[in-house]
Amino acid sequence: MPLPAAAVAPPPALLLSVPDPAGDASGDGSYQLPTRPALSASTLDLRLFKAENIGGKLRLSVSFGAVGNPWNAPAGYSGAVLDIFVKTAPGGVSDLTGLGLRVAGSSGWQEHYRLDGFQVQHFSAPPQTDQAAAQPLRPVLAPDAPRVTLQGTELTLDTGLKAGEYSYWVTSSVYSPFSPDGLLRPGGDTSASGLRSAREGTPVPVDVLLSGDQKQVYATGVLPAVGQIRDTRSVILLGLAIAGLLAAAVLSVLAWRRGA
Repeated sequence: MPLPAAAVAPPPALLLSVPDPAGDASGDGSYQLPTRPALSASTLDLRLFKAENIGGKLRLSVSFGAVGNPWNAPAGYSGAVLDIFVKTAPGGVSDLTGLGLRVAGSSGWQEHYRLDGFQVQHFSAPPQTDQAAAQPLRPVLAPDAPRVTLQGTELTLDTGLKAGEYSYWVTSSVYSPFSPDGLLRPGGDTSASGLRSAREGTPVPVDVLLSGDQKQVYATGVLPAVGQIRDTRSVILLGLAIAGLLAAAVLSVLAWRRGA
């Protein structure tokens, strides 16, 4: 009897690949990184984002200019906080939680992942959520928690989500163990541990995933999405409106003919 052939996993299927310009980990151009601990701008500099289908599940990968570990995190990297927001369906949360940024339009994300070298947090918006600024969300606690691996300068996140054509917002911020959410906010702090910016109240990330010049993002506070999914509600409403007009026109013609 011949032995059954061993199962072979299908190769990864690339769903999305988005490069980011090198050397723009300076916010609106005025951000000055802390010098205690010393942070290299390249360790905060987003270079490439990928989404892949791995056996029907969604894998997300982010490459940086370099990887450092100034805080001696157990994962082998630290200093940067990576936030990935995923739009998997219509609706969602339009505020990019805690970052001083929002999405374009009224809909937004359903899944949010935050990685800082010490922990991986997964936040999930409640079903049917459609709000400008959500209440603080609790991390998702599940046995199939997202798994992160580091290889060279690339962080890989196996989300456990069903693979699909989604939209994404990706940001890189400076880590701080002294803030409740682990984010170091820019401002007028001139100390060695501060993140200095020319203006108060500017967005938290020092880099955002965007193929072009990111200064407009910091001026408006709006970060465009990358990816494929579209919120079809407006298209559906437009279609219903057109159908209503057509139905009214047909009824008018029928009424006119009856009266003629």
